[in-house]
Amino acid sequence: MSSGHGFETRAIHSGQAPDPSHGSVVPPIHLTSTFAQTRFEADGPHTYSRVSNPTRNALEECLAALEGGTSCAAFASGMAASQAIFQTLSPGDGVVAGSDLYGGTYRLLEQVYKRWGLEVRYAADNSAEAYAAALASLARPRLVWLESPTNPLLFLTDIEAVCAVAKAKGCLVAVDNTFASPYLQRPLELGADLVMHSTTKYLGGHSDIVGGAVIARRPEDMELVRFQQKAAGAIPSPFEAWLLQRGVKTLAVRMERHCDNAEAFAEALRGMTGVAKVFYPGFADHPGHAIAARQMRRFGGMVAAELTGGVPAVRQLVENVKFFSYGESLGGVESLLSHPASMSHASLPREERLARGIGDGLVRFSVGIETVDDLIGDVRQALRS
Repeated sequence: MSSGHGFETRAIHSGQAPDPSHGSVVPPIHLTSTFAQTRFEADGPHTYSRVSNPTRNALEECLAALEGGTSCAAFASGMAASQAIFQTLSPGDGVVAGSDLYGGTYRLLEQVYKRWGLEVRYAADNSAEAYAAALASLARPRLVWLESPTNPLLFLTDIEAVCAVAKAKGCLVAVDNTFASPYLQRPLELGADLVMHSTTKYLGGHSDIVGGAVIARRPEDMELVRFQQKAAGAIPSPFEAWLLQRGVKTLAVRMERHCDNAEAFAEALRGMTGVAKVFYPGFADHPGHAIAARQMRRFGGMVAAELTGGVPAVRQLVENVKFFSYGESLGGVESLLSHPASMSHASLPREERLARGIGDGLVRFSVGIETVDDLIGDVRQALRS
């Protein structure tokens, strides 16, 4: 489907034509491990579901269309998708990652790929200048990895500016676009080479699957990622691919409601007793507000807050909320809250975590699509308990 069609149209129709055999509006799930070939020594379009499957291929076509890319590879999780990108590198290659980084990505770089032979640096902050300085310290720079907005502090990076710095060094740029989703932000249009998603989150939207995806701007940048998908086999099942594609159909309308609710929720948090600071890119005084306004459609559904009472205050909040579930993940229709210090970023050494601004009292809210007044009242009564 043409990129000239609207986002909502692509989400519903790309890779999702009615079944030609029976005319069903919803494409079928191809629950098969292998495919019968029509004659000896002649492969059909599909041979084995680790290599390709019609249901997964339809999902990949849709996700590529939403990000404005040429191709997509779907994976069994966001971490499997991330690993496939890092596996395209060779020992001795250099990687620069952002300063505020998802804990799982930090763990992968520090505990797997440093041992494997990658040279890893972290930008001192989110500026293009900080990325340039980190790249200059590498003997063989090959990849820049960034998040924007970041997890969990919701910092913003000027993707276009960092891409320009990276290209001057001959580096690829990969952007974790999980927090924004392709509805709010499309990094490939800003110069990035690869986009990674944990499709578990906003793309799936219903907390019922685990998945990941890599989308490329140019076909040649997908070749090694596809090889990793085929060789290592970290693929989603056809059923998970089908569920994810079903979730994607409503992404646009869900993201609008997530953003509406997050804006009201973040503003209300600012006035609550026991809340020291609220992090949300939609605030005019947020340090990344101007960048977010320029490269995002809206400001997202994620909010973070530092509670004045530290861990005891977090415990009080967790044990008294009624509509916010306490758990890992984000991006579902239901609201979730998490404690990064003991959950998503527990793999960071305490001193490193604190240096990055992730305090013991930091709480991350994934604001769902419930009635927002109920969500605000829920947190207010929990903090007063």
